[in-house]
Amino acid sequence: MSIEIMIGIGAAVFLIAFTFAPIGMGGGMLFVPLLHYGAGWAIDGRTIAVSLMLTAVVSYGSGIAHRREGFVDDAVVKIGLLGAVPGALIGVVIVSAIGSHLDLVFKTASLLMIMWAIRKTIHQMRSSSSKQNPASCEKEIQILPLRIGAAIGGTLSSVLAIGAGVIYIPILRTFAHLSPRDAVGSSLHFMMVVIPISILTHLAFLPEQTMNEFVGEWRFILGLGAVCFLGARSGALFGIKRLSEQRIMQMFLAIIIVVALRYVLDLTSR
Repeated sequence: MSIEIMIGIGAAVFLIAFTFAPIGMGGGMLFVPLLHYGAGWAIDGRTIAVSLMLTAVVSYGSGIAHRREGFVDDAVVKIGLLGAVPGALIGVVIVSAIGSHLDLVFKTASLLMIMWAIRKTIHQMRSSSSKQNPASCEKEIQILPLRIGAAIGGTLSSVLAIGAGVIYIPILRTFAHLSPRDAVGSSLHFMMVVIPISILTHLAFLPEQTMNEFVGEWRFILGLGAVCFLGARSGALFGIKRLSEQRIMQMFLAIIIVVALRYVLDLTSR
């Protein structure tokens, strides 16, 4: 890989982390395509593990900033993790079982997940705009749907190498009735626990050859991690200070629509 390509990928990682950190997403939807198309890596265990590592960096860089500002609901996070963690472990088993068909399954599942998130986000934005202060209405947490939704997010996190904020945020808004900022912070805290578990389990399942390729790229991966943390940290602080809740949800919606179009093009060009 040339130095120019490495610099370009590093710059892209910074921008992805900066953009995704304020909206409660880890950036895995773009990290995998970046490594696949930019670095020429196959969509396999190595790519998934590195994408998850970068996503973890985003979640920690942004999650810590949101906690300091008080935008985390710890009670909701504890409830959701009881579904998300088992889901992540199940997802690794699914990846191992899929094997050579991972590319097609990855892109199809991503598209279905994104279409659901788009529908839920549009509905929530319309509902919020029709009420003057929806956050002030106390509503009971729907524990079972929240845990089931978090379990789906945890499974997809492992299968699709993403933070699953695209699932967590609509679920937190729908079943825990959190404000956009609290949903973002709580989504990031799901990732801070779930993603390290996914990474360790994925690495344990890597074939020896793939593991050797992973280890051989350690300098490149470490550099991407450092750039990613800087992007996530600065993006989170920018979002907390400069972006309204409505703007955060608009950015969330715009990004997942763009990613959906990318996967549609990929699947229709086969």
